[in-house]
Amino acid sequence: MRKYNFFEIEIMDAIAIIYLNKPETRNAMSWDFWMELPDVIQDINENKNIRAFVVAARGKSFSTGLDVVGFTTQFEAHLKENSADDRKKFYNLILKMQSGINAVYQSNKPSIAVIQKHCIGGGLDLIAACDIRFASEDAIFSLREAKVAIVADMGSINRLPAIIGQGNTRELALTGKDIDSKEALRIGLVNKILPDHNLAMEEAIKVAIEISENPSIVVEGVKEVMRYSEGKPLEAGLNYVCVWNSSFLASKDFSSAIDGFKNKKRPKYNQ
Repeated sequence: MRKYNFFEIEIMDAIAIIYLNKPETRNAMSWDFWMELPDVIQDINENKNIRAFVVAARGKSFSTGLDVVGFTTQFEAHLKENSADDRKKFYNLILKMQSGINAVYQSNKPSIAVIQKHCIGGGLDLIAACDIRFASEDAIFSLREAKVAIVADMGSINRLPAIIGQGNTRELALTGKDIDSKEALRIGLVNKILPDHNLAMEEAIKVAIEISENPSIVVEGVKEVMRYSEGKPLEAGLNYVCVWNSSFLASKDFSSAIDGFKNKKRPKYNQ
């Protein structure tokens, strides 16, 4: 596993924990974050021993989002009126920034986000790309971009409707307001609230281990089918899962499951 400036990676058997590790700035997303995240996810995807990962953060806050001052200083030339060529460079820069959060979403290894205190802007983009979200009671969420004159472009307004619905997404995106953990639970943004960050981490690790004990080919299939089905008619998703199972159901793990059922023993899967 490579070393990173913004991230700290911890491996626990079949689980990886990705820590945002700039607590002194409340994990504001500097250019290091955007540059390194695609490589972090690539490392995890390529490690056959890792079967699920947790996205968490060191310090008091999960993330206060984009490092606006650092970003505007570093890319000031892109933020002025200029030529089409320069506009295209800025377009490609945004695509590069999107690639890391897209990689979290596209990974066939399940991801669990653990949120404490601030989860603002880019932080919300990041957790929206994860499969499961646990929060501590003090968590605060905000799709803040409207308040700094930006249309959220890292995935929140694209992914949140499938998680919390169109109305809730539009309310968050158009107002830029904060919501607390109870409201986040009510609208379905988080799966569960825990009393504090440590307990939220324990819950995430427990669930990640539970996922890791299932056959990898099945976990991958669940993610593939659910991603494919988003925004498509029910019939398309049903047909795709037919194709998946007709192709991959006859596995060693399936045979182990049948043997375990017959013999009333917990199956041992081909991890």
